[in-house]
Amino acid sequence: MTKLLVLYYSRTGHIQRMAAAIAQGAQSVKDMDVAIKRVPDLDGFSIDKSKQPAIFDTPIATIPELPDYDALILGSPTYFGNMATPMKHFIDQMAGLWMENALVGKVGSVFTATGSQHGGHESAILSMHIPLFHLGFMIVGLPYSFSTQTRMDQIVGGSPYGAGTVSGGDGSRLPSESDLAGAHFQGAHVAQIAARLNKAQFL
Repeated sequence: MTKLLVLYYSRTGHIQRMAAAIAQGAQSVKDMDVAIKRVPDLDGFSIDKSKQPAIFDTPIATIPELPDYDALILGSPTYFGNMATPMKHFIDQMAGLWMENALVGKVGSVFTATGSQHGGHESAILSMHIPLFHLGFMIVGLPYSFSTQTRMDQIVGGSPYGAGTVSGGDGSRLPSESDLAGAHFQGAHVAQIAARLNKAQFL
């Protein structure tokens, strides 16, 4: 089995919905063991359980378990063109794994959500790519073989850097069918690559 972890931080539920679509895409690949987990809250970034109870059904990930996975797909909302602080804090705790080269050669990928079409989703994804490169991940995006990302008749949240959605300034816009399709495609794409690499180790 190839093991894949979808790891996210979500306050309004948009990233959580995208994470579910990512996981469904990954699970469509044969012999794929997929887990969905979230990063812990931080002071000032706590989630209102009364508004987003489903988020609390997602277990919290730990740093020591990360080397057990062959692929890691990170999801975070965009804050001022960057990843959310809880996600950055979690990544910063991977220093011990970095020193041990424990994540080198694994597959990494990223997705996000923004409040507007030009809210910095691409820079937020790139901000998450950078530490993944330092940790030794092989980065996978959302290729143009998912042609829906080029459509011009509606708002599309994704890019070749990764799937995404646009929530609107008040968070009222939920991920569209196209956004969720991009997330599903990315999950399957990452899983297929991770499976091939995992199989190659045993040839």
